[in-house]
Amino acid sequence: MTPDASFRPRLRAVPLRLALVGAVLGCGIGAAFGQGLPAKARESGCIDAPRVVEGSTYKCTTASGAAAYFNVPEPAAGEKAPRRTGDGPGTSAPAPASLPRVDAATQKGRDDMRRKVLQDELAAEEKLLGEARAAYANGTPAPLAEERGLPQRYQERIARLRQSMQLHERNVEALRKELSALR
Repeated sequence: MTPDASFRPRLRAVPLRLALVGAVLGCGIGAAFGQGLPAKARESGCIDAPRVVEGSTYKCTTASGAAAYFNVPEPAAGEKAPRRTGDGPGTSAPAPASLPRVDAATQKGRDDMRRKVLQDELAAEEKLLGEARAAYANGTPAPLAEERGLPQRYQERIARLRQSMQLHERNVEALRKELSALR
């Protein structure tokens, strides 16, 4: 392959990229001015529902995975306003009517099962923490035979034991916090 051939695919893609950038930046502003949200979303190549960013600015994801931003002018008096979907502050969607409801007894059973699982995990983690503390021995465990002449290897083992102990301490703390939130 010649050096020139390796650049040809990139050069062919540049005009296409420029055309896409021009379309996204609004080279067709005159025609787009009167369009509604669905038309602007199609024009921008959205594959998901547009979300309000701020005011009349919307954001969506294109087929290439890039984010596309576009404006939809506010409707004139008498026109129907576009439906806004978004993650903005104060936006909350009501639960769909088709969402199944769970009766109180079933939910209580699920909560009890969750509490039992968390208690079992806490007991196992506390056992592992006790074992890790015993192995760490306050930072002075007995050196192993292969560590007697290699102080660096001994220090590395102490560091691993300390990390293990700290991990189990964090796990116990998180499980206790989770259990306290259930009560």
